Amino acid sequence: MAQAMRTQSSPPPISLFSTDGKSHPLQDALMAATLVLGAVAFVTAFFHNLHLLSSWAGLIGILTGAYGQFISVTTRERFALIIGLGASAFGFFLGMAHGGLFGGWLG
Repeated sequence: MAQAMRTQSSPPPISLFSTDGKSHPLQDALMAATLVLGAVAFVTAFFHNLHLLSSWAGLIGILTGAYGQFISVTTRERFALIIGLGASAFGFFLGMAHGGLFGGWLG
């Protein structure tokens, strides 16, 4: 009777909300890039002299995260992209407040 409770179309247990069971290499790459850029922007935003790095990493992280959200397929991708987007936006805004994208190089 135990086999009656088992479903044939259930995803593997390691999928973590990847419910369709297919691989999504582009979405996973954008998700990873957004998370890394968000982490860099978030950490460097706390240092006033690293405003160039935090603002540029934040801006690129926001753009990759926005495109990743546009083409995302699963809940796992969307969840990680929102975390990366939030960290990227935080780093971007603090980097802009500390000196901006160019930091006095242009005038």
